[in-house]
Amino acid sequence: MIEQVQQRAGRKEWVGLAVISIACVLYIMDLSVLEMAIPAISEDLHPSSVQLLWIIDVYGFMVAGFLITMGSLGDRLGRRKLLLYGAGFFGAASVFAAFAQSAEMLIFARAVMGVAGATIAPSTLSLIRNMFADHEQRSRAIGVWVTSFSVGGAVGPVIGGIVLEFYWWGAVFLINVPVMALLLVLGPKLLPEFKDPTAGRADIPSLLASLSAILLVVFAIKKVAQDGLSVVALAALTVGVVVGVWFVRRQRGLDDPLIDLHLFGIPAFRAALVIYGIGVMVMFGGFLFMPQYLQLVLGYSPFATGMWMVPSAAMFVLGSNVSPWLLRWCGPAIQLGTGLVLAAIGFGIIALVQPDQGLWQVVVGSILFSLGLAPIFTLTTDVIISAAPANRAGAAAGISETSAELGGALGIAVFGSIAVALYRARIEPALSGVSADAAESARGTLGGAMNAARALPGEVGHRLLSASAEAFTVGMQVTAVMSALLALGLGGLVLARGKSVVDVGGEVRE
Repeated sequence: MIEQVQQRAGRKEWVGLAVISIACVLYIMDLSVLEMAIPAISEDLHPSSVQLLWIIDVYGFMVAGFLITMGSLGDRLGRRKLLLYGAGFFGAASVFAAFAQSAEMLIFARAVMGVAGATIAPSTLSLIRNMFADHEQRSRAIGVWVTSFSVGGAVGPVIGGIVLEFYWWGAVFLINVPVMALLLVLGPKLLPEFKDPTAGRADIPSLLASLSAILLVVFAIKKVAQDGLSVVALAALTVGVVVGVWFVRRQRGLDDPLIDLHLFGIPAFRAALVIYGIGVMVMFGGFLFMPQYLQLVLGYSPFATGMWMVPSAAMFVLGSNVSPWLLRWCGPAIQLGTGLVLAAIGFGIIALVQPDQGLWQVVVGSILFSLGLAPIFTLTTDVIISAAPANRAGAAAGISETSAELGGALGIAVFGSIAVALYRARIEPALSGVSADAAESARGTLGGAMNAARALPGEVGHRLLSASAEAFTVGMQVTAVMSALLALGLGGLVLARGKSVVDVGGEVRE
């Protein structure tokens, strides 16, 4: 009893959790805040279409590629040390991005921010494993950690909009600087240092292979989502898979592998990883089209759209923090299965939206699927980090976040490709009598169709406007149905096989 009391975290650990959670808010916020600044950046730096795409994507691209590498390096070099180095480079790169004088400079700065940002998620999650030895406290701490990502995603567009109202586009990057400075000052005082004392030197070929395989696979998925299936995408995917297979085989022959493949032999770890990745993929099916639907189809302003998204973010926060508390009354299998079924109901409601009305379906549906999916991220993250040995927590955290990144990329590719195909097929009849340039713009995006329709006279413009809104809505309905079926199928499987579902703490319920 005395030993358990000694292991419980105190005020210092909870304050430390608050500091690293703020860093996590910025880490995820930087994925969304840039979208608000794109018009101003385009006007100032005049990037080409390819450069603009890289400005938007390179941050998430580099984060995805370096997560496993940074998780493993944290185990070897020290998790706090790596986090603080990452925070320093993130802050410096943010200043460089804010004052970039060309598109090339901004792309470079965003790439460095991505590499530095990749230290944050695995380092903070593995530090939680050291800071909170008591499992009940650790579950609550992971709930707070997951909440920080939801808050970052929700406040990013809002904060970006407010900053851009009064300052130039570079100010959205300067938001990062004081928070990272705070982490650099308080981190050494509040966060413990931990590294694997038995770890050897990192295997350089493994580091390069891991990085190359993930970057190539993510690039291929993004390429399919943007341009459809192509030779370049297939080549990147093939090479990425081949390099990944070589990487796995190399790990089996190393005395000190970059990734301990025995982790995948733990049923709890393996099951939680799959559920986590699919959960992220399903969530993208809900959030991918909602902002465009609210702004372009229903006509709400960006600020109003952000405010209508707040209830779902609030429910995600609630679900993430209530989930550990509910473990006292029901096991993880019940929570996971019930949450997925609830999410399926939410997606089903979103599938009822119409081009001329659908606000309440979007709000209610997003509330339900956020509340249903939140426990999944909290519980599976807890399982993954608890199932791994303490000296491999950094690598486990890197694998966990890579699963989430791949799930998100797959969600964008699968749901986005299907929605685009449906959109183009249904808008085609409305393009008769429209100029070639306007038709090409209308086929590309809903925004392009709206702009083209406003420039067309009378009935032709009205027909294109109505057809584009209807075509986009059909795509949104179909992807919502797919998300509902995927969530319902996974939820049913978890509930039906509850005795073999992972238990928090890294064990399997027999």
